[in-house]
Amino acid sequence: MNAHYADLSRTLTDALALALPPIAVALADAVPPGVPAYSGHAPAGCSFWQEAARGAFATSPSDHGLCAIGMYTHNLARTPAEDAELGAALGVFAELGYVRAEDVPRIPVLASRPNHVIYAPLAASPLPPDVVLLFVKPSQTLILAEATESVDGVLSPAMGRPACAIVPQAKNSGAAALSLGCCGARAYVDALAEDTALYALPGAHLDAYVARIAELAKANQVLSKFHQIRRRDVAAGGSPTLAESLARMA
Repeated sequence: MNAHYADLSRTLTDALALALPPIAVALADAVPPGVPAYSGHAPAGCSFWQEAARGAFATSPSDHGLCAIGMYTHNLARTPAEDAELGAALGVFAELGYVRAEDVPRIPVLASRPNHVIYAPLAASPLPPDVVLLFVKPSQTLILAEATESVDGVLSPAMGRPACAIVPQAKNSGAAALSLGCCGARAYVDALAEDTALYALPGAHLDAYVARIAELAKANQVLSKFHQIRRRDVAAGGSPTLAESLARMA
């Protein structure tokens, strides 16, 4: 276990009160020694995110074979049969008006082609993560949006379908992103509940994100108490100054 990643994971979990630990996604040419190959049968690539909470594993393109869209967004090598599946899926999506032909070029795709995608809890990541995924609720997203904006200098985009496109979006742009999920990911990933979204942090800036997240989480906690006191005092007929409300916090 990398002690530094364990510390970062602990800080993120504590600061945001995460229900699921941060998940590391590493795009690799080769599998590091000691990392087991995925041995299950996944219906979609997004299902790996939840499974990774239990431990590290490495996937190859064939492990993603039932997920035509995930293979596309992750730029994984495809067989002719898998290419046909992608075409069929896009055809159905177009008929439904879900993903039209003009929408496809706007879907993020990894700029490089990995041989393997390695998933792990951040605390046990065997490689420096390219992207760290967080399952978050609106109150947690508030802190993340404030923190990542101050690190990146831009607002994080809020993305819709497909949810898996958040990985290439964060990796390619080098900036954080928010995914509101998609109907597929919500069907395959139990952790992506109706009140939950997915936040992606590019690994290259992870230390800066974590430091700012911890700082803003503490500030939000203090200011929430401040505003609650002011609300009660005003509701009781008072007109407190800021100094008086701050003094009441003590």
